[in-house]
Amino acid sequence: MISNMKEVEARHGRIIAVATDGDQQVASFAEDIIYVPETREEFSPLVNVVALQLLAYYAAQARGTDIDKPRNLAKSVTVE
Repeated sequence: MISNMKEVEARHGRIIAVATDGDQQVASFAEDIIYVPETREEFSPLVNVVALQLLAYYAAQARGTDIDKPRNLAKSVTVE
């Protein structure tokens, strides 16, 4: 993961990382860090997805897009 972050940095991309509380190593690579509580490894996706959903929500809100009606969302059920 660190090598991927270095590659993005080399291409002048902005790095926003999700890290557990107390992780100091990621601070040297990322511009912005979203800290999540430390938990068991098998539960970490559940904790991380909440933080990432909030990031997506506030990014869409800042852009002024309609949060409740995303564009190009394919319908999985059609009503006849």
